[in-house]
Amino acid sequence: MMNNFNWNVRVYYEDTDAGGIVFYANYLKFFERARTEWLRATGIHQQEMTQAHQVMFVVKASTVEYHAPARLDDELRITAVVEKLGRASIVFAQEAWCGERLLASGKIKVGCVGTESLRPAVIPDVVAEKISA
Repeated sequence: MMNNFNWNVRVYYEDTDAGGIVFYANYLKFFERARTEWLRATGIHQQEMTQAHQVMFVVKASTVEYHAPARLDDELRITAVVEKLGRASIVFAQEAWCGERLLASGKIKVGCVGTESLRPAVIPDVVAEKISA
């Protein structure tokens, strides 16, 4: 598995609240984008996976702890690490950093579901192999 995937993002005005601090829910957006870029880096394209295998990933659970604020124009480093690969789910540990300062940390559990049924489905072997490689 890829260790400690990093993705950079700049904080824009739209990401902040009235106090000029990143709105707490936007960290979930940043985490989502980093996971998507991690999938691309492993050779997994979600649209292709959906078309070829009739499955998709959905967030089943998330917990986030906030440590320090990010502000307008900060450049953030968002990390993603696979903690556990199950038959039908992946647990990610994710963090948001500004330089050496930890801003937020979270655990995100992503489930694989059938596109029609939206019921749990086994992660296709070819996808699981790329995640494990």
